[in-house]
Amino acid sequence: MPTQEESDPMHLHWLKPLLGRPAPFVTVHLDASPAEVAGESGPMDRWRSVRRDLERDGAPAAVLDQVAEVLGRPDGCRDAHGRVVVADAEGVLVDRVLRVAPPASRGVYGPVPALSPVVRAAEESVQVLVVAVDRSGADLRWLDVDAAVGPVRSTETVEGGHDDVHKVRESGIERRGQTRAEDSWQRNAEAVAAAVDRRVTQTAPGLVVLTGDVRTVPLVRDALDQHTRRLVVEVAGGGRGEGIQAGAFAARLAEAVDALRARRRAAQVERYREARGRGEGAVTGIDDVVEVLRRGQVDQLVVSVDALDAGLAERTLWVGPEPLQLATSRADLTTIGVVDGECRELPADVALVRAVLGQDAGITFLGDGDVELVDGVGAVLRWADGSTPSESVPTQSADTRRLRSGA
Repeated sequence: MPTQEESDPMHLHWLKPLLGRPAPFVTVHLDASPAEVAGESGPMDRWRSVRRDLERDGAPAAVLDQVAEVLGRPDGCRDAHGRVVVADAEGVLVDRVLRVAPPASRGVYGPVPALSPVVRAAEESVQVLVVAVDRSGADLRWLDVDAAVGPVRSTETVEGGHDDVHKVRESGIERRGQTRAEDSWQRNAEAVAAAVDRRVTQTAPGLVVLTGDVRTVPLVRDALDQHTRRLVVEVAGGGRGEGIQAGAFAARLAEAVDALRARRRAAQVERYREARGRGEGAVTGIDDVVEVLRRGQVDQLVVSVDALDAGLAERTLWVGPEPLQLATSRADLTTIGVVDGECRELPADVALVRAVLGQDAGITFLGDGDVELVDGVGAVLRWADGSTPSESVPTQSADTRRLRSGA
């Protein structure tokens, strides 16, 4: 059974404040991979090239200085990866790591942030609670995991309170000592589980990683409530004491997070497929997606990564002052009541993300072959009625070519 993190759409409430910020914005999408050999360009060299382009576009030096300061801080990732930063006149608003480096580093200075790379970073982000247990208690560590594991955001220590945790190996009292020790392990495990249940309710992590003493881990797991157990994965190699191989444990933890990302994406793919199979509850194609976004019907936007990097970024849509004022042409926008002087033309990827944020919907990015999408975009709906665009699968040859190419 999928966990709530796997089955629920990836919502983006934390990005909504960007919608109310005054323009203009600087968005930097950087290849932050470290230089592999001496003399090769590193992240700050790439940033300096991007900065020159932004300066030519009119971005204020003070804002660029703040971006440079943020990018100059190590992000802790040793492998190839990307980084996205969004800033306005008051400073840096978003700094996120991307698991995949962009094909080319670039910067955008304009009236709205280039939101698609920010959202892609958010989709990869997983909030992780690591519970390292021994027979006396546990250490709880909260991690924000984007491209890599860490850094630790906060920690907490839970002590069980029962300190008779060692089995006695002396003739005559061995059985009694074993019983006392095992009783202490159980009670300490129950105390840890109760603390973990409380913290899960308070902080809503996407993943709870249980690690540490091999006798205690199953005791804690079995004492957790049902909701928390559905979030738990056991990862060997971690613990509270000395001698823990941190590198090996971090690699196993990264594998567990990647597995969750895959399950989360697969759950959204299945939702879309089921809705399309029923012939209701999902649409595809830019025209129909724009229509349902404007009507506030979208629960989850599904986007082909290839289309996002190519077709959608090159196409434009028309928007008004409000996020749900969206159309494929200026004429259609004025038809829904937007004053001509308030109409703006934006890249399609920016306009779509803006509308998603405006209705508290989510976004899932799909790889090649996950599902077939006309124009590389589709949507799972919250509701549908008789005026909802047709959900029938396209059969015309031209539509089939568009569907398969994602262009």
